[in-house]
Amino acid sequence: MRIITKTYFNDYQNQLGFDLESVFNSMDFDNKKVDLGYRIQASAVFSSNIEGNSIDLNSYMNIKLSNQIFKPKKEVQEIEDLVTAYEFAKANELNEKNLLKIHQILSQTLLPEYRQGAYRNDKMGVFDENGLVYLAIEPQFVGEKMKELFADIDTLLQQDLTITELFYHASLLHLKFVHIHPFWDGNGRTARLLEKWFLAAKINSRAWQIQSEKYYKENLKAYYKNINLGVNYYELDYTKCIDFLVMLGKSIRLIKL
Repeated sequence: MRIITKTYFNDYQNQLGFDLESVFNSMDFDNKKVDLGYRIQASAVFSSNIEGNSIDLNSYMNIKLSNQIFKPKKEVQEIEDLVTAYEFAKANELNEKNLLKIHQILSQTLLPEYRQGAYRNDKMGVFDENGLVYLAIEPQFVGEKMKELFADIDTLLQQDLTITELFYHASLLHLKFVHIHPFWDGNGRTARLLEKWFLAAKINSRAWQIQSEKYYKENLKAYYKNINLGVNYYELDYTKCIDFLVMLGKSIRLIKL
């Protein structure tokens, strides 16, 4: 599956169940009461929570206010690194070189230095308490698939997409990235940031206000269920991808402007 495909778009629109473009365009993203920095910090906290980080948003913000670390230092640093990665993405162009920089930033507490910002050269699987859930593509093909992915990103960014089309392709990007699973660790955090970065390349700072990470965290069982389309890269069934794709669109209803 290539992220430029329109194959699933009609089913996506039907299952979404509301006019995404109208809802999005009705929102006052210029509201001065909205603290974009806070939204980015919240995104980093919720994305970290999805990966098992125990620090909730209230605790993290109180750590920032008091300048005292009363939670596990490593977990605090994980979030801090992810905030820095979001801020880097916000200020820089979406391209493969900058994606590797993003990963280098967010994985400083997750991986040894030589694996930060580098594609894996080992086999990689996803496991749960029952064993292997998903086996990613072989390491020798990761670089090729990432080049292909960024070629498709460039193609999409040159197209005049509607808001609904933009969200559809952003969700496909998220899904395809996690299925390639290009890094030793930090794939989920990177995928959720990349999804939003792609949106921002088209709709600017409005993208960083979308609370997709919060929505995924609040619907965590569905998030993992919907992302699981097969036992390995070669048996992925993208005809079942719609349940995952609509999650990003539904998350805009969390925005309170």
